[in-house]
Amino acid sequence: MGRTPQKETTNSRRNAPDRTARSARLFSRRTLLGHGAALAAAGVGTALTPFFMRPAHAAGNTLNVLTWTGYIPDGFVKAFHKATGITATITTVGSNEEMLTQVMATHGRAWDVISPSAHRKTQWQELNMTQAWDMEKLPNLDNVESRFRKISENWTWGDGQHHLPHVWGTEAISWRTDKFTTSYGELSLADLWRPEMKGLIQGRAHSMMSGIGRMLANQGKLAPLEESYNDESAMRSTWSDIMRFAVEHKSWLRAFWHDHESQKTNFTRNGVVIGQTWDGPAIELAKAGEPIAYLAPKEGAFAWMDGLAITAASKNADEAHAFADALYTVRAGAELANTTGYNSVVGGVTEKLTDASRAAFEAAYPEDALDKLWWWPDEPVWYAHLRNAYRDRFLAA
Repeated sequence: MGRTPQKETTNSRRNAPDRTARSARLFSRRTLLGHGAALAAAGVGTALTPFFMRPAHAAGNTLNVLTWTGYIPDGFVKAFHKATGITATITTVGSNEEMLTQVMATHGRAWDVISPSAHRKTQWQELNMTQAWDMEKLPNLDNVESRFRKISENWTWGDGQHHLPHVWGTEAISWRTDKFTTSYGELSLADLWRPEMKGLIQGRAHSMMSGIGRMLANQGKLAPLEESYNDESAMRSTWSDIMRFAVEHKSWLRAFWHDHESQKTNFTRNGVVIGQTWDGPAIELAKAGEPIAYLAPKEGAFAWMDGLAITAASKNADEAHAFADALYTVRAGAELANTTGYNSVVGGVTEKLTDASRAAFEAAYPEDALDKLWWWPDEPVWYAHLRNAYRDRFLAA
């Protein structure tokens, strides 16, 4: 929290349902690879609608977008402006906490479109700082894989649906291939804590601690991590054990990462050998020829979906709808996937991936890896506060 974002050109609801996770677990490799063929057979794809739809009264307007690094390629911003006259000004953040801080600081007035993670629904609902989408203004939403649409539908309250799907990805294990060797089915979250990795790993404090929780649960030493989301007593019991392990192994950390770029720098400049990272940064390095690999561990990779929401204070709803709709063409989805290591929610993108992007995806999620994804449960406000308190105690240890 608190890092100034960089501008680029261009409830206690203790038994909160984890419908997000249940919907997402239906996602599989077969779904991903088969959806393109289904779209083609139905006559859906780049020919569904024009690449961009020009809204009424949109010419010359500016749209302020707060999103994650790499999610809106420069080429998309330029093409969108050329087709619509709308200038999308993109500001990036490196965490959900930064996004919450920036929006709350201005009561949402500084931004039109933001990109909250789907599992943060309860937090955003309580803030009351978003407005509903007009689904009739999003014809290209039909291009989006139905399972991702169902995740966003969980964000329905008041006057309608407040979230749209945009990008999905994972957090798993990446490493320098010139210093460590492993394979799918062998790689484990426990590999971070090997004696020989002492002083050589990187991670983000709170999600690395969640990884420790899942590792200990897999070893039969803790209850399943998802049970800690049910009530504060269960959470405190589980996270006390997690923190004890984390503190005892803090000397294994060479560096903490806080955003997209720091993950890459830790591998290329700071002496990190292995880490628990997002897919995007590691895959970018691999595609650029660096000796970096990214792979889902046998326990299953953490999975998340980031979306699109309109702030309640936005006065540019027409422009926001045009922007979101443009992101849902196969062309735009492929551009995202090919320029980053993240994944578009648009079906049919697979056929337009470069050889390097396709190879990177298949290497990261071989065999049954997609069936074993561990989707982050919806995170109640009370959980976030407690989790952050344990994180801070770990960092201060």
